[in-house]
Amino acid sequence: MLDVAARPFQSGTSPAPVVTTQGTLTVSHCDKSFLIGDQLTPILRDVSLTVEAGQFLCVVGGSGCGKSTLLRVIAGLETAERGSVALGDQVVTKPGLDRGVVFQEHRLLPWLNVWQNIDFGLSQSVRSGRDRIIADHIRLVGLEGFEMLHPGQLSGGMAQRAGLARALVNHPRVLLLDEPFGALDALTRWQMQTELLRIWEAERATMILVTHDIDEAIYLADQIIVLGGRPGNVRQRFQVELPRPRDRGASGFAELRREIWDAIFLKDDGDTSSFERERLLAELVAESHAT
Repeated sequence: MLDVAARPFQSGTSPAPVVTTQGTLTVSHCDKSFLIGDQLTPILRDVSLTVEAGQFLCVVGGSGCGKSTLLRVIAGLETAERGSVALGDQVVTKPGLDRGVVFQEHRLLPWLNVWQNIDFGLSQSVRSGRDRIIADHIRLVGLEGFEMLHPGQLSGGMAQRAGLARALVNHPRVLLLDEPFGALDALTRWQMQTELLRIWEAERATMILVTHDIDEAIYLADQIIVLGGRPGNVRQRFQVELPRPRDRGASGFAELRREIWDAIFLKDDGDTSSFERERLLAELVAESHAT
């Protein structure tokens, strides 16, 4: 594994805009269930949200509240039993190139190098300029000089950079990120958060990030949605009005962190038992520091 840090993103070297910033993403009254054993188990219930074009939304909540399922419904990888998802005036019914997805595991093909993995993700309808597009996105994520390396030769952060480039290469209108930095060490995770924010600020992509890390959500997001309960539903919405770049040690940052904790721990009856609070706290801390 190569541990050399990749080059940081430089705003002056970005390619043409990654995302077309036309179209609001709307999730309306969505329900989703899964068959577990012989029983149909509800995962999401009456979930609604709106993400304006170019906005950065983070979704937080305890384990099992349906965060990743919601992302998969938006991606078109799962279908809601009730409700709808629309991007602009187009109803989402299946996966499409207008939505890129980055998972916690980089999911690069191990027998292909970085360049080939990004080329594999680029639509076959692109006939001309493929090399330029791939090179632009390698530069965008700071992997110049590492194009010929295979996934097994990359550090975790570099592999996720390659995964980001592959997700962005088709110029999606929305980028969906399912805890992409959850398996990284703390220092690399902070570096990747900064890199992602720089890419977003340069390109104004619409981004939706699922995370257990509340500080990550506050650092990145314009809007934070708290999912809670089983089945999961939207407990609370927060508009993050802290100026960027954000200081994690600032009083406003800490105050918002407390408010989000309280929203996560809130029970349906408006109260939170000390036992439930401690259980959820231990669960969230363990998952945010996994591996």
